[in-house]
Amino acid sequence: MTVRRVVTGHDHNGRSRVVDDRTVEAITSPLMPGFAAYRLWGQDQPPTFPDGGSPPGVEAWFPPLEGSRFLIITHPPEGRTPSPDVDAAAAGAELERQMPGLTASMEPDGSGMHTSDTLDYLMVVQGEATLELDDGERAVLRVGDVVVQNGTRHVWRNYGTEPCTVVAVAVGAQRTK
Repeated sequence: MTVRRVVTGHDHNGRSRVVDDRTVEAITSPLMPGFAAYRLWGQDQPPTFPDGGSPPGVEAWFPPLEGSRFLIITHPPEGRTPSPDVDAAAAGAELERQMPGLTASMEPDGSGMHTSDTLDYLMVVQGEATLELDDGERAVLRVGDVVVQNGTRHVWRNYGTEPCTVVAVAVGAQRTK
């Protein structure tokens, strides 16, 4: 998939302008054949205007409190496994460089279950996804379905036969005890 990102901003007179128009490269990994993530935008503070439209510098995959991330993620059908010749340590280090903090949110059993301190808005735009929650509760989502993910423990599965693509916005939230 080719993803084009057009960014607007303000010139020195406060007039609106297109300040960036480019293709965003997918984050992929030999550890997850068929997976692709497009990090379209993110910031770690609430926005203020007028601004020049320059991309704010962010480090972590998940936003902090009051931060946000805008993503497109494609999940391949279940059962795709890495090639046996993949250097797992090197590929894992590269994935951590590209998606810092993501693996730390994952449970160590390799299930893909994870929890983040975010409020996520997601919409399925291709294929079918199954959202799995605690105790095996599942929701099957198809094109046009949306999820409001309220910081819950979950994993995404694609039991279909074609890739599933979701568009997502994550907003940093505060978890209370």
